[in-house]
Amino acid sequence: MKAVVKDGIATFLPQGFLDGNNAASYLSIEDVEAATKLKADMILVSLKRVVFFNRNGLDIFIKLFSKIRKTNSATVGFCDYDQNKYEAIRRFYKEDINFSLFKTLDIAYLFSSSYKNQNKTILVYSDDKSQRSAIAIELHDNGHNPTIAKTLSEYNEKKCQKGAFDYVVDSTFLGQMGQKVATRVSGNAIIYTISSFLDVEISDNFNIEYHNNSLNVGFRLFIFDAYKVISMNIHALNFFSKLSTSAAEYNATICFVGMKFDKTPISFKENMEDAGILFYDQMDDILQNKELLKELGASSAANIKNKRVLNKETVIELPKFINAAAVTIEMMTNSKAHKESASVQNLIIEKKEGKIASSIGYYGDLDGMVVLVFPSGIAKKACELLIGEDTNDLELILDTLAELVNIVGGKIKSLLADEDISVNITLPRTYQDIDSLLEVVENRKGVQVELSFNDDKFLFFLTR
Repeated sequence: MKAVVKDGIATFLPQGFLDGNNAASYLSIEDVEAATKLKADMILVSLKRVVFFNRNGLDIFIKLFSKIRKTNSATVGFCDYDQNKYEAIRRFYKEDINFSLFKTLDIAYLFSSSYKNQNKTILVYSDDKSQRSAIAIELHDNGHNPTIAKTLSEYNEKKCQKGAFDYVVDSTFLGQMGQKVATRVSGNAIIYTISSFLDVEISDNFNIEYHNNSLNVGFRLFIFDAYKVISMNIHALNFFSKLSTSAAEYNATICFVGMKFDKTPISFKENMEDAGILFYDQMDDILQNKELLKELGASSAANIKNKRVLNKETVIELPKFINAAAVTIEMMTNSKAHKESASVQNLIIEKKEGKIASSIGYYGDLDGMVVLVFPSGIAKKACELLIGEDTNDLELILDTLAELVNIVGGKIKSLLADEDISVNITLPRTYQDIDSLLEVVENRKGVQVELSFNDDKFLFFLTR
């Protein structure tokens, strides 16, 4: 099948039914190679003429997408679908979407290099917080003026304003930009949601590697949202008791919220409390109590037990880590990054006043953490686009900074994937107090790089 190539986008138009038997007949690697020779920066499969598809049919295309990503940096994915098709694709691939989805071909052009600096006003909405931030940043970088709708009601209200926006972007997903994690973060606490009957399967379903890397990044408070838990057995009790014991090595705290013991032996609660687990009736009892948050560890970070040495494999990939951070901040501040120095050392921050920081962990083929230290002025400016207005609200800036750093993590994940290096990323951890950050990385050597943006200093630190 030949592609329709226009203004840097190659579009393939299969039709009818797509399943494992016939999808391969619509598109081959030779077809894709022909399109890439035309220097297309996007290669998309349009679903406009597709009546039905299943996962086996889409898998054929996604395998080709993977081959494309290994040979060039073209954006790959699907376009021209209705809401039902969009939801089906999201359902098929859930957390493992490494391709992009554009509701229409016109929407895709907004993200292409051939449509830069058109200064279009664009309303952006996604129920995924990281996605709507990533979409807005990419549109901003392409020379447009995005406005983020933070809630569905705000989106519905604004999209009805006649003439207010040139384009409305929804049901769109930038697969190379981030990673949706089956947890959430609030007030620097990791919150896990559990439900139903808890038994031996909890140890299989719980991502212990993600949890351990969250500890490595500096998270010290973990809350289990247990409102929907019916009961648990001895296997689950032993799992949580061991989890709490290992967390104690990091001075971390584990809490349960909303857990009922009408169908669970009260002795289980006593055993869990003996292991150091705390119980609260309501989530707000923790999250709305700043003093308690500080006491439980969400505002501090004790030093970890094990120190890991920065290895050769990580140092080789250093330019990708720096590039991901610098490019993102350049986009947000409209300024150019200049590298001033780089050295292998413990993290040193000479002037702590007026600075805030964030860290994000990665794990898989490589593991470690990236620390970004911002002067408050850079952080404030970088976050203005995502907030939608100028603000001095430090808590809001910290929350938005976490979104920004999550996008940096997504870029790192994507750049490493191009080298066949597979990693996952943790949620970001923010630091209002630089001393808390220094506690996390104490005695850990890493690569410290000093960058400047319009003479404002910015610090990048890569360590394990």
